[in-house]
Amino acid sequence: MSDSGKYHLPAGTAADGPYDLLVTPESAGWGYSGLRILTLGPGQSHALSTRDSEFLVLPLAGSCTVTTDGGTFELAGRTGVFDSATDFAYLPRQAAAVISSASGGRFALPSARTERGGHPARHGRKEDVPVELRGAGACSRQVNNYCLPGTFDAEQLLVCEVLTPGGNWSSYPPHKHDESRTDADGTPVESQLEEIYYFEVSGQSGFGYQRVYGTPDRPIDVLAEVCSGDTVLIPHGWHGPSVAAPGYDLYYLNVMAGPGQDRAWLICDDPAHGWVRGTWDAQDVDDRLPFGEDR
Repeated sequence: MSDSGKYHLPAGTAADGPYDLLVTPESAGWGYSGLRILTLGPGQSHALSTRDSEFLVLPLAGSCTVTTDGGTFELAGRTGVFDSATDFAYLPRQAAAVISSASGGRFALPSARTERGGHPARHGRKEDVPVELRGAGACSRQVNNYCLPGTFDAEQLLVCEVLTPGGNWSSYPPHKHDESRTDADGTPVESQLEEIYYFEVSGQSGFGYQRVYGTPDRPIDVLAEVCSGDTVLIPHGWHGPSVAAPGYDLYYLNVMAGPGQDRAWLICDDPAHGWVRGTWDAQDVDDRLPFGEDR
């Protein structure tokens, strides 16, 4: 029986108050990961209390000012998710912030519940965001690595975004990160992370597809057609591919967090499909990448 109705949230179905999307650990039925999508009109502002979670303020379209006890951060933002990476702000737990936008915009607020609070509020510069071209051929995609181990310090929050040209597959080979595992030598090989995928698609009629499937011990079955504003929750299981329909570029924001105190992002490929990685050496990266204003 399909779980798509439980884990696929079509645009608008998880709206609440000022948020176009509100996913909390409670609403998702898990312990750590959250995401809010906030739209502000010209001159509008929004007060955010982080409480028991750390947050990013990440512009999807438009610019904003983030004011906290730790300082004021002017986020130049971007015109849209396919135009460039963006600068962002980090907010620790137990912080109060006001997000204001003179010209209006749309802002992602990914979050992770944490008991720690050692990192201060600060500005993440666009110029410091590692932009990676991953895969090759029809598996070519771009990854903007905002808040991952080795790119930006946080307590438990991991955030990146993936841009896939029309007709290509990403999140492929299918992979999972739903248990903490080590190999025979004690080296960690997989970390336990809940994940949220938030999608936007180019073009008014754009669409893509997202697959999630489980193991015999932990079944899950999601095959969802996704459009702009849709969200897919991944509590466990193999996830991928994320398929961009020909003619429509696909964007998704990944938000991850879990119980591990070392903030690791370690994945395990589905053994049935992991061999695909070995074919990329003989293929070129899609020449439509990277995305950008001059593309």
